[in-house]
Amino acid sequence: MEISFFGQGVAIGFAIAAPVGVIGLLCINRTLTQGYLVGFVSGLGAASADAIYGSIAGFGLSLISNFLIQQEFWLRLLGGVFLCYLGVKTFRQPPAKQTTSSNSQGWLNAYFSTFLLTLSNPTTIISFAGVFASVGLGSDRRSLAEAMALVVGVFAGSTFWWLLLCSSISVFRQQAILRRMHLLNRISGVAIVSLGLLAIFSLKI
Repeated sequence: MEISFFGQGVAIGFAIAAPVGVIGLLCINRTLTQGYLVGFVSGLGAASADAIYGSIAGFGLSLISNFLIQQEFWLRLLGGVFLCYLGVKTFRQPPAKQTTSSNSQGWLNAYFSTFLLTLSNPTTIISFAGVFASVGLGSDRRSLAEAMALVVGVFAGSTFWWLLLCSSISVFRQQAILRRMHLLNRISGVAIVSLGLLAIFSLKI
């Protein structure tokens, strides 16, 4: 039974992560400019946040989900400001001359930046709740083992997507592409700042 819930969790995690948004853009940029590991670790940050939101929906923790939704204004505001910061940082990032070797500090920064950015969007939990309901998981009574299998599956599915994306992008990380990193950083920076400003100005005051 747990295997069935794990499989459903994998499918849900993959489906939630797959649409390429700002996190995908960050992972693509970091994979091209800083290497596969930095890009993949960035994806792991998003997958961890997906697992947290998946656990809230999977365990039926309505009190937490309601609180997060009530704080949506401030969370989205902080997320928008953080996006603008990341966009400016990406825009000003010098083009890579060669494959860089990242240290643990760089990996931690990559991980927590996408982790916090994903957590700053509480509407993600609405997506999980909607998907759970659409596949018949919304009202089911689940044991602890079944709920855990579902959450682990969500993390595995999301992680698989980032592994697939970063592996595919790293194929194009050749010297001919690296010479165009300056332009890529500018385009990515502008796009990320634009998404941050969009998040800020779309808030209902």
